[in-house]
Amino acid sequence: MKRIAFFGLLLMYGLLSIAQPNKTSKASMLGPKVQIVSGIVQGISDGKVDAFKGIPYAAAPIGPLRWRAPQPAVNWKGVRDASKFCADCAQASWPRSNSNAKIRENTSEDCLFINIWRPSEVKNKNKIPVMVWIYGGAFVGGGSSSPNTSGEQFAEKGVILVSFNYRLGRLGHFAFPALSEENPNEPKGSYAFMDQIAALHWIKENIESFGGDPGNVTIFGESAGGVSVHSLLTIPSAQGLFHKAIIESGGGRDGVLTGRPIREENVDPYYPVSAETIGINFARKHGIQGTDALALTKLRELPVEVIVDNGLESDPKDGSIIYPGPILDGGLVVESAETAYKNGRQPDIPIIIGSNSAEVSSGFVNAQSKEELFAQFAPYEKEAKNAFDQNGNKAFSDILNMVNTDKVWAEPARLTARAFSQKGTDSYIYLFDYVQNAFEKQFELGAPHATEIPYVFNTLSSRPDNQLTERDLKVASLMNTYWANFAKTGNPNADGLPLWEKYNKENDILLEIRRDGTAISSPDPKKARLDVIEKATKNLK
Repeated sequence: MKRIAFFGLLLMYGLLSIAQPNKTSKASMLGPKVQIVSGIVQGISDGKVDAFKGIPYAAAPIGPLRWRAPQPAVNWKGVRDASKFCADCAQASWPRSNSNAKIRENTSEDCLFINIWRPSEVKNKNKIPVMVWIYGGAFVGGGSSSPNTSGEQFAEKGVILVSFNYRLGRLGHFAFPALSEENPNEPKGSYAFMDQIAALHWIKENIESFGGDPGNVTIFGESAGGVSVHSLLTIPSAQGLFHKAIIESGGGRDGVLTGRPIREENVDPYYPVSAETIGINFARKHGIQGTDALALTKLRELPVEVIVDNGLESDPKDGSIIYPGPILDGGLVVESAETAYKNGRQPDIPIIIGSNSAEVSSGFVNAQSKEELFAQFAPYEKEAKNAFDQNGNKAFSDILNMVNTDKVWAEPARLTARAFSQKGTDSYIYLFDYVQNAFEKQFELGAPHATEIPYVFNTLSSRPDNQLTERDLKVASLMNTYWANFAKTGNPNADGLPLWEKYNKENDILLEIRRDGTAISSPDPKKARLDVIEKATKNLK
């Protein structure tokens, strides 16, 4: 299945922002101090929320530590200024090109930093629930410094919000024969997931110093961040580091940013080229021959902008694949989420999972006409036509959007919720159909990919060009409150909120955040579409 450039989508919708530099004021220098394992950090405070930014949670993954499992952070003496974000992880600038290699501004290979927002009044209180945000961006873009994902509103609701950076592109996912042989006791391939696990270990060791509860941690992420949550739910070494999970537009079935085999003998229909072969392709593109330790040394000596390589996924000269995405190495990542769920190997923890109503129009399921599209549903072609175009009058582009949205996000969300529910675990599904008033004409079909993020964080006002209405702000407050409630108790409901019923296979109930700004629990309005997608999912290309 073709891997869509989520990074471009996020940029298109203005949801992937370069951090604005934070000026260190006199007030910030007088902010709260916290002793952690590595030393003392001093953050900033406005009296309601304390923020600690740019704290190293692991050593800089540079030089000989490039393509190594994250190593412990280096201790420091004195007080470390934690008043401003540090660099996001190295990634391509935008727009991409085939020449003039450079990396995006304010990004670096030295990027393993963590950020924390907490309520200012933390003394003499019970330990505070913790939420951990994992950003999206197709595993090639994104970062923890976006104003869209500030933790202030969560902190004001009595939750500690943690965000962190993880390695991207071929710095985050890379395989090479000599690398597989090096340091045999260390995991290989998915350095992004290793970073995420290292950050969760750091939280377990340090969050109590900030007033947080290491026994009440909720992980949540969107797009590639949602894929990451699926992976963390099924990676053995991640178990016990978190206690609830939220997946926003993260899929759940094989083939979309999931599990490329590391060696050629294990390739599958979704990924016919192994990660090691792709590593060899990349080395060859940059004039590095062979697969031995000397070749690996040369790869580690390449400048970071050459490693990022303009974000290219294939060599313009011969078309060979040069970026692998997540890797199924058999040691760290031992199986895909879909395989784990179908075999009941997911943890017994509550989950929220959902998708937006009009995620993307193309990139996964592709066709040039209705006839060509519906032919892919064979032998369920008639059922598909009835579900997606009953009267035969829908625009082809709209149908293609619906099929892609349902195939990649909505149906896999149902698969996931069903697996957790059948195991006796509380599961909640949502369908986000709300479009900000100012963009209703632009997004008539529904809510595009990633547009729920500023509602979840209640950060709509962080964009000064937005023309916000009372309804926009009400939806943002609603979403933020549901997410915070779930982090506290494993149940998103509370007095004054529309009831969000648990999912089970018999009722197919989900929470629909509707176009008019209301929220209601109801049977899934897309059930007929998802049923036929489920039947034909292996055929849709």
